Amino acid sequence: QVQLVESGGGLVQAGGSLRLSCVASGRISSIHAMGWFRQAPGKERECVAAITWSGGSTYYADSVKGRFTISRDNAENTVYLQMNSLKPEDTAVYYCAGQKGVYTDNALRAPYTYAYWGQGTQVTVSS
Repeated sequence: QVQLVESGGGLVQAGGSLRLSCVASGRISSIHAMGWFRQAPGKERECVAAITWSGGSTYYADSVKGRFTISRDNAENTVYLQMNSLKPEDTAVYYCAGQKGVYTDNALRAPYTYAYWGQGTQVTVSS
């Protein structure tokens, strides 16, 4: 099994920045990729960014390109999401997830390919 623990959420004004962290523990070798998803009230969960554990491939949702950066520190089993130029529409609960098994890069954005999920951290952006 894999455990994922997120941190770094909070309240920030529009235009501000936050950095989310996700520490993975347990059977890390079963993880192919890590993703950051978010879910706002009344909306479906969406992938905002993902990265293969090797770092060779990344995915960004169009809505966050140029503002968010995903990175990983393999030595620390940690994935980060640097969020800059935050907008009120970025307000959501953000979840870290681990993709089990090997998929094509197109699957990085697909929630059903992720077997491990963190508890979520709230990000609120005020206008």
